[in-house]
Amino acid sequence: MTMKNNIITGKSGEVLAKNYLVNIGYKIIETNWHYSKNAEIDIIASDNGTLVFVEVKTRTNLNYGHPFEAITQTKIQKIHKAILGYLNNCDKKYNGFRFDGIAVIGLNNPKIEHLKNLGQY
Repeated sequence: MTMKNNIITGKSGEVLAKNYLVNIGYKIIETNWHYSKNAEIDIIASDNGTLVFVEVKTRTNLNYGHPFEAITQTKIQKIHKAILGYLNNCDKKYNGFRFDGIAVIGLNNPKIEHLKNLGQY
């Protein structure tokens, strides 16, 4: 798969994840929020007053492993820095915050898995 196909797959997965979150009652605040050139938060949403930072990983199949395997400790550290950057500039008060992961497997009839509270804060 080419890099262009990977980008299209990733963006398609983010749209599916965003729609999934809206369907379960989350309010989308931001998508693709950049803290730096190396740190981006795919989706920032609100879940009953809790600010939720979401990393989305998409695979068309499981030939190269489960999407959650791509959320490495290094990736979590970069996202943590971005979360702190966002919180430092956020004027609105929330009940708390958490970091979730969403795996999208397949783009036609996708399977979506949602893990809450990844990483330690």
